[in-house]
Amino acid sequence: MSNRNRLIDGFGRQINYLRVSVTDRCDLRCNYCLPKGFKGFEEPSHWLSHEEMARLVGIFVSLGVGKIRLTGGEPLTRRGISDFASMVSSLEGVEDLSLSTNATRLAGQAKSLYLAGIRRLNVSLDTLDKNCFASITGRDCLNEVLAGLDVAKSVGFSPIKLNCVVQPGVNVDTLHALFEYSLKQDFILRLIETMPIGETGRAARYVDVTKLGADMARKYGLLPQLDDTGTGPARYWSMGEGLANFGVITPRSQHFCERCNRVRLGVDGTLYLCLGHEDCVPLGALLRDGASNSDIESTILTAIAAKPERHHFNTQPDKVIRFMAQTGG
Repeated sequence: MSNRNRLIDGFGRQINYLRVSVTDRCDLRCNYCLPKGFKGFEEPSHWLSHEEMARLVGIFVSLGVGKIRLTGGEPLTRRGISDFASMVSSLEGVEDLSLSTNATRLAGQAKSLYLAGIRRLNVSLDTLDKNCFASITGRDCLNEVLAGLDVAKSVGFSPIKLNCVVQPGVNVDTLHALFEYSLKQDFILRLIETMPIGETGRAARYVDVTKLGADMARKYGLLPQLDDTGTGPARYWSMGEGLANFGVITPRSQHFCERCNRVRLGVDGTLYLCLGHEDCVPLGALLRDGASNSDIESTILTAIAAKPERHHFNTQPDKVIRFMAQTGG
């Protein structure tokens, strides 16, 4: 972590990670994220241009943020995403640039994204069963996702992490096939608990993946991984070669708020301080009102100082009204 980091919240946590949503639109309708027929997307006129967003990102980088992830919605539905990635990767101080995607459009864009400076991918993939996939996502496009993963691997992205949201009675019985696929492809599978964000998130059933992950690790003879493969919330196991193969992300059964190092920018430049709170700061509106970089920097510092200590998913599941796609992954 850079010693120039000025983003320290009221609980002593250094914020060095920014997730940037380039769109709240998505070409899937995963049943724990967006409801079918949802129309409440941000007006495109409110989206920050790539140049405006790059300016905001540059201010965060000047304050010590070195890790950037581009997210959505589905970021590959936004035109010019590779151009934006190039703007971000060229900022002095950016040490790591990654992308979250559902991979439906990845095959045709992987090379340009890699050339733009993105090196790591997180791909949402909840199952390899075609019927189950279509039921979860609302589309029969598993083949496109797998093709995208094949191209991304051939281009050179590494690591490629598969993010699997686990739902009891939906995809639990398909997890072993997904894990065996990830091992064969040299990907990292991560099991994720559903989060009660928006109506769909609260309606999705929850399973404790701490126990599920430990059971799977035992079955495959995996060893606990002391190196956490980054500064994120996952806990990992490995086959013993020193590299992580499998992990769990447990926002509900074992929250990791004390280690939180991130904030999020929505597509309109709204700064979200915590997934589990509605607290937000309209940086995009401030920018469009003519604020100087110094004014925006001061607002960011004040906001970070007010970042909540933790979410309350288990005790106040109705707290977050917005849907996950509106926040950024």
